[in-house]
Amino acid sequence: MASYRPHVILSAATSLDGKIATKSGDSRFSSKKDKMRVYKLRATVDAILVGKNTVRRDDPILTVHQVKGKNPTRIILDSKATISTRSRIIKTCNKIPTIIAVSKKAPKKNLAKLEKFPLKVIVLGNNTVNIKKLLQNLWQLGIRKILVEGGGTVNWEFVNQNLFDEIIITVTPFLVGGDDSVSIIKGKGFSKITKSRKLQLEKILHLKNEVVLHYTKSR
Repeated sequence: MASYRPHVILSAATSLDGKIATKSGDSRFSSKKDKMRVYKLRATVDAILVGKNTVRRDDPILTVHQVKGKNPTRIILDSKATISTRSRIIKTCNKIPTIIAVSKKAPKKNLAKLEKFPLKVIVLGNNTVNIKKLLQNLWQLGIRKILVEGGGTVNWEFVNQNLFDEIIITVTPFLVGGDDSVSIIKGKGFSKITKSRKLQLEKILHLKNEVVLHYTKSR
């Protein structure tokens, strides 16, 4: 039972050159039609997971908008519990189930701030959050399907540790460039193609000037 984990879907909107944000943090790539598609996708999962950088940069609320469905549980990877108490995630945690995953390096003063709010704090890992153990913990909490919405560092951890099942990417008609812009996958990267994760293209959806690519992980 301990080896079980939720089904994990990586989701992102990228520029044609694989960026999910510009060097200034602008990540407004998707059209209204694609945003509606994402909202519908969110309504089918039990939880949405993002990293602390995404919360700091975009201040998302991570809910279902304009479509029928229950808001999924929000999970924030935040090793040192640095999330701002002024963020929309914290401000709405009394209405939407919220989990902050931290490591043992999280300062007590930061944890004390979070204790004032109706959310769940999970401590896993020494210096950074142990994602594999987190997924096992979430399974035990009844979470069966998770939508991971990045950013690049978080995406790399799931890919590197082979802890994902599907990838859904919207390719938008923009070229961003820049060494300091955010790629869909960051981290150390694989040294050889043979070491990378092999994917199987399942579906292509055309949304006027955008293309949604749906891949599953090859077995």
